[in-house]
Amino acid sequence: MELAQLLKECKSQRITAQKYLYDRYAVSLFLVCRRYMRTDEQAEEMMMNGFLNIFNGLVKFDYHNESATLGWMKKIMVNECLQALRKKNSFLTIAEDEANSIAVDEEAISALTTAEIFTLVTQLPVGYRTVFNLYVIEGMNHREIASALDISEGTSKSQLSKARTLLQQLLIQSNASYADRKIR
Repeated sequence: MELAQLLKECKSQRITAQKYLYDRYAVSLFLVCRRYMRTDEQAEEMMMNGFLNIFNGLVKFDYHNESATLGWMKKIMVNECLQALRKKNSFLTIAEDEANSIAVDEEAISALTTAEIFTLVTQLPVGYRTVFNLYVIEGMNHREIASALDISEGTSKSQLSKARTLLQQLLIQSNASYADRKIR
């Protein structure tokens, strides 16, 4: 079914259309939520809340094209995750100290699978992970991140720097584990 028609039917609150939209996009939108949330259960809850917001927001939504629609749905999911994280004050729990820079061997990165890299990112503390995702994946600048998370631009920059440093450390540890597995 064409997306424009599907959205029109969802606006009319046809349950079968809503289920079809959910089935069509649940996996990709779950992965968006999972980047921000620590567990699958938390990500699933955010995704479900996000779909409720999508269905409620369709009344005001004007379809232009599939790409714009996917961007709109993804933004709803990200905002749902950020709202949940703000309620927990997750961004204030990380100390502000200087981050050390560590050189990374490019071969270490290429030795990891996408799943292993995703696992490394999910190991980051919530503040680091959130700023990293917003900056690197979503393409937001520090001013936008600060506004979205109700933190200062300096905190956003610091969290990103620390996230990168910690990712590098995790990558080095992971690469050592990978090398050990390869030798055995």
